[in-house]
Amino acid sequence: MIIAANLKTNLTRKQTEIYVNELEDYVSKHTISQEVLVFPAASSLNPHAGKVIIGAQNAYATHNGAFTGEIGLDHLEEFSIKTILIGHSERRHVLGETQEALVKKFNFYKDLGFKIVYCVGEPLEMREAGKETMMEYISSQYEGIDTSYENLIIAYEPVWAIGTGLIPTLENIEEIHTDLKEKSIAPLLYGGSVKVTNAKEVLALRNVDGILVGSAALYSEHFCSMIQYAEDLN
Repeated sequence: MIIAANLKTNLTRKQTEIYVNELEDYVSKHTISQEVLVFPAASSLNPHAGKVIIGAQNAYATHNGAFTGEIGLDHLEEFSIKTILIGHSERRHVLGETQEALVKKFNFYKDLGFKIVYCVGEPLEMREAGKETMMEYISSQYEGIDTSYENLIIAYEPVWAIGTGLIPTLENIEEIHTDLKEKSIAPLLYGGSVKVTNAKEVLALRNVDGILVGSAALYSEHFCSMIQYAEDLN
């Protein structure tokens, strides 16, 4: 399984270093065989060698250049980063990234052989509009994306469940994961108010290949518990 932590705009560089080292110690001590990914804030990136894989929450489709506020490939290469998160709902809905922009970014980092965690999901109004409308909306987020890319991981995240404490029923999660598995054979993660109290049940569902955790991953002991759940289930 794949257990991923999106730290968003949290933890300083020093705090992130301590956090990652705590995860690394746990993974090594408990002989964890699951894939563990951590996506720190851009200003908190540090070189890291070990079983825990460090990725970027975002980067522009460029080596470098006149793109104020962005980071590019040169910055990722400084820290030997070859993993990136693309299409997170906050990038789409808060920061206004279009599907066209995401496809450009996807193709740029795909051509470089990056491991890409690509996010899809629906807002509440689409879910309430019925399954057909919801699936059409989610399907539009696959447009232009190479779903057969060998280093692709897809994360399904119902937008209305992120950071709200709300969560679809286990039956809902399993159903939509089963539908999305028809679109790509890539590993499929669930994200959306995953926390230490429900992670074990979510990980046990059919067609759930792991989890993408936000605020609930900020405490290393909680995230380590989720990693252990995956190891025990596997």
